[in-house]
Amino acid sequence: MKIICVGLNYATHNKEMQHTLINTEPTIFMKSEVSVLKDGKPFYLPDFSSEIQYETEVVVKIGRLGKSIGNRFAHRYYDEVTVGIDVTARDLQRKLRETGMPWELSKSFDHSAVVGKFVRLYDHKLNINRLSFHLDINGITVQEGNTQDMLFKTDEIIEYVSRFVTLKMGDLIYTGTPAGVGNLNIGDRVEGYLEDNKLLDFCIK
Repeated sequence: MKIICVGLNYATHNKEMQHTLINTEPTIFMKSEVSVLKDGKPFYLPDFSSEIQYETEVVVKIGRLGKSIGNRFAHRYYDEVTVGIDVTARDLQRKLRETGMPWELSKSFDHSAVVGKFVRLYDHKLNINRLSFHLDINGITVQEGNTQDMLFKTDEIIEYVSRFVTLKMGDLIYTGTPAGVGNLNIGDRVEGYLEDNKLLDFCIK
């Protein structure tokens, strides 16, 4: 299983991260298989970072094998979505960027890809290009967005990524985060919603 992530895919997040370049193609990075955290299991803060942050995203699950997929056919390759969190060691990411080093370790460590319960788009009459989502921590909404604001839509992402790597059943695509990222702390209860459906619920330890 591959975990494919899109960075800098919301203008509001780009602004808060002081990213001023205009992206003409999706910014892609990968997480490892051991990054997955699911089924409501707790997330344990690692000892190599003091600034572990949440980035709430819509996650798409690939449902069939595909390579070099055209944009107009991309919708055939998924029908399940959920909300997930791209957990980021922000201080480590800054350090690696400042030295010109790859920053994969700040994104792909164990359990850094939290994923909620998947639902079928068609069963819930959901439009992939107009999905609202939000994250609550300790009962307070801390981040919210809508896929209509993505700079690169899901089908564009699939078309782009599949030029380089074959997509297989079960692969996950994290489609990017809007503004509002922040720190995770011991004792937090984290709940993620897609529209009105709570699909993610776990604690920080």
